[in-house]
Amino acid sequence: MWRKWRKKKIVESKKISEELDGAKTVAIAGHVRPDGDCVGSCMAMMGYLKDNFKQLAEVDVYLEEIPDCFHILRGVDQINHSCEEEKTYDLFIALDCADKARLGGAVKYFDSAAHTLCYDHHISNPGFADKNYIYPDSSSTAEVIYHVMEDDKITKETAEALYTGLVHDTGIFQYSCTRPETLEIAANLLRKGIDGNYISDTTFSEKTYVQNQILGRALLESILVLDKTCIVSGVRQKDMGFYGVKATDLDGIVSQLRLTKGVETAIFLHELAPLTYKVSLRSKSYVDVSVIAAAFGGGGHVRAAGCTMHGTFHDVVNSLTEKIEIQMKEKAGA
Repeated sequence: MWRKWRKKKIVESKKISEELDGAKTVAIAGHVRPDGDCVGSCMAMMGYLKDNFKQLAEVDVYLEEIPDCFHILRGVDQINHSCEEEKTYDLFIALDCADKARLGGAVKYFDSAAHTLCYDHHISNPGFADKNYIYPDSSSTAEVIYHVMEDDKITKETAEALYTGLVHDTGIFQYSCTRPETLEIAANLLRKGIDGNYISDTTFSEKTYVQNQILGRALLESILVLDKTCIVSGVRQKDMGFYGVKATDLDGIVSQLRLTKGVETAIFLHELAPLTYKVSLRSKSYVDVSVIAAAFGGGGHVRAAGCTMHGTFHDVVNSLTEKIEIQMKEKAGA
């Protein structure tokens, strides 16, 4: 059984076929700066609906520009990157999005839709749609939506998209969010004939030359704090300009920092504007980074979270490490 977090009780999700309820037009969207779980979930949902529900006149996906590595997935050429067109949908499905504001430009289609539905696994999600299926114990939104699909109706192409979501939010099944159920789903998807190694290598492990360069820079300039239990690094706009990298090229840096021996928590900052930083947080065992991110207006998961903060680099780091230190002292005193 899954936990419907908002209601604090055990419920079963309905199959997506039961949620369509006569809908003819459907919009699907995920969070801004889409990652692998967001892209994979959106493409899987679009593919599943188009493959199995011919009564749907329109199934549109709205996402910001996605990293090139995800272009191996079917349907990415159909993604709408602009939300300028005025349209009203019968059903809006929000995926992997913990906050309505993080839908970006697609929020206007959410607000005007006749019905709204949200599938997510972020513990910080308050439940902003008409119907909310939020399962913090799940490894990924891809895992959540797998359960609302009928297995015999999942094509190889949809399985590839779902597997992409699993791979990215579990770190190729290495992170603590990987459950026995997660691996069982992965096995079922592999039985569809997909090439799991190719998906993992192409979309997760493989990096461009400049991505490796900026990773090296971040590692070289990292520092250890809190008795060497916390590692911190950051990239400023001038560094990104020098190497010719985009924000999406920074994916994976914080996870690499987290792998440092003896480290419990990793902090990675990248400068969005003068005195404004995007913060990525990761932990290994006991620090709940979702609580820390929430304290600064962000959110996420127990072991992976983020937020946006204002101030100098050192001000931001000091504010974050103060919160981390409190949890560490509580752990030591337990």
